[in-house]
Amino acid sequence: MKHFLIAIALLGLIGCQEQKIGYVDSVKLMEGYQEKKDIEAKYKLRTDSLTKKRDSISQAFQAEAQAFQSEAQKMSQQKAQEEYGKLQQRGQQIGQQLQMAEQQMQMEGQTEMDSLVNKVRKVVREYGEDNGYTFILGGGDGGSVLYGEESKDLTEEILKVLNDSYEK
Repeated sequence: MKHFLIAIALLGLIGCQEQKIGYVDSVKLMEGYQEKKDIEAKYKLRTDSLTKKRDSISQAFQAEAQAFQSEAQKMSQQKAQEEYGKLQQRGQQIGQQLQMAEQQMQMEGQTEMDSLVNKVRKVVREYGEDNGYTFILGGGDGGSVLYGEESKDLTEEILKVLNDSYEK
């Protein structure tokens, strides 16, 4: 019986080993990550460029439409309707091309951001494994940590690892 109680006490001590737990403010981590900032800046430039292109094409098309209205008065009604149909068709094609370019850019941006999130998760996982953490929880907006001691916040440490390893 004495050996049995000692065995239970030893099992209790082994089972009570402290688990190392930390958390990361996911929002703060992503906002501070330079690669994310660079991706956002790249797509802002592309979006601005596409907007300028769309505005330029739109202005040129509007000028063409106004010029057509002046010319249409000199044409027969049938010819004017035929030309107007062609103009409408061209306008639709231009709109579709611009929409496809915008969708393509959005898909590329989403793919890059998904890849970035996976990269961040991998770094967090590796950090946890390398530093003996049992759990690293996600905090911030939508995170699972409602409260955590500041000493358990690993955000800055992991952000430093991410930014130090980022190559432009």
